[in-house]
Amino acid sequence: MKILFVIDSFYTTNNGTSISAQRFAGELRKRGHEVRVLCWDTSTDKENNLTDGDFTTPKFHLPIFQPLCDKHDFSFAYTDKNIIHTACDWADIVHVFVPFGISMEAINYCHSIGKPVTAAFHIQPENMTSSVSMGKVKWFNELFYRSFRWGIYNRVRHVHVPSVFMGKMIAERGYTAKIHPISNGIQDAFMEAGERKVESRKKKDRLSGSKQLSSLSEFNERSFDFERSGLLKIMMIGRLSQEKRQDVIINAVQYSKYADRIQLVFAGRGPEYDKYVELGKHLKHQPQFVYVNRDELIEHLLTTDLYVHASDMESEAISCIEAFATGLVPVIANSPVSATPQFALDSRSLFTPGAPQDLARAIDYWLDHPEERREMEERYRLAGRKYSLASSVTQFEQMLNEEIQDNNEALARLAVHRREHERLGRRLRRTAALW
Repeated sequence: MKILFVIDSFYTTNNGTSISAQRFAGELRKRGHEVRVLCWDTSTDKENNLTDGDFTTPKFHLPIFQPLCDKHDFSFAYTDKNIIHTACDWADIVHVFVPFGISMEAINYCHSIGKPVTAAFHIQPENMTSSVSMGKVKWFNELFYRSFRWGIYNRVRHVHVPSVFMGKMIAERGYTAKIHPISNGIQDAFMEAGERKVESRKKKDRLSGSKQLSSLSEFNERSFDFERSGLLKIMMIGRLSQEKRQDVIINAVQYSKYADRIQLVFAGRGPEYDKYVELGKHLKHQPQFVYVNRDELIEHLLTTDLYVHASDMESEAISCIEAFATGLVPVIANSPVSATPQFALDSRSLFTPGAPQDLARAIDYWLDHPEERREMEERYRLAGRKYSLASSVTQFEQMLNEEIQDNNEALARLAVHRREHERLGRRLRRTAALW
């Protein structure tokens, strides 16, 4: 199958939607599909062999807001109709990831030539509006939900959403396409890391005769010299932006009884970096900010004591799944506009969003109860198996095949209507001639 992915920014590792597109492209190619990308990027990724060759448009420079887009590692693609039409002509089916200009034109053209097309709802309006401090202004966000519905999602038959939560959110707003809740999925490497962690613990338990194991003993020289330091490592993965709320974690540390031992590590980059560096200066151990590849990220997770996901809004938060799949207990902001609370196995892993003191309470509970934490780490690790990338791509393939079948049936019905119209026209012309 020739599959075209339409996404403004593809080659970035600091954007969840782009990372999902990269991983899906790679997995689909392993299964024998041809995958190409329509995007603005002119770079290629030969090492990972993600695509067979891109269709690229110039970068669209957004007036006033382009510097903010750059900080988020996202830019818009210029809507070049010739390139878009050429890309769509190549494909058997087109899948658009984001609700912007090139996606709209791709859908327009697919409709005009009878090409099957599907869409994904990855970007919550709240994620965008938070960048201009309007993430909680309901009427402003609803304008975007409405424009997305009109411009993209009610013009396709099938929509991929990364969580049941997001499916419910858009269905309540009058989105009429068939909704397919499919996790973005995690790579096997995270689950394999979790299994290695279990085997390592079993081996050390046999050698020491102890049932207890602190993750501190697994630190290595490539981490931050934590080994035998007595520090407690707490981590969050995500773009450094307002809605991710790393500030809540930094502020929570001062309320923890373990404040003098906690070392925060934030994996990601973004526009709030300077603010968070300044905010963390009052801590005994100032936060560490890292931007790492997948293997380095796994290494960090395996030397972490507790994972915190403080974001106010998420369509899924694949980074949280990656964390608990390696065998970490997550502490998650129980936000009403986030899908991430679905991963909490009980209330001990939830805290009031935006509330540093309540987060400190949850952190202290898990640090106070290492045996309970170890038991739950194994439960979370096993829960992570449900979100494998392979399973997600299988479901994605099924959605694409369903769209192709629906499109063929629609074209067949259209052909019947045209024949009936032509037959009626001939009859009317004969009747007119008799008169």
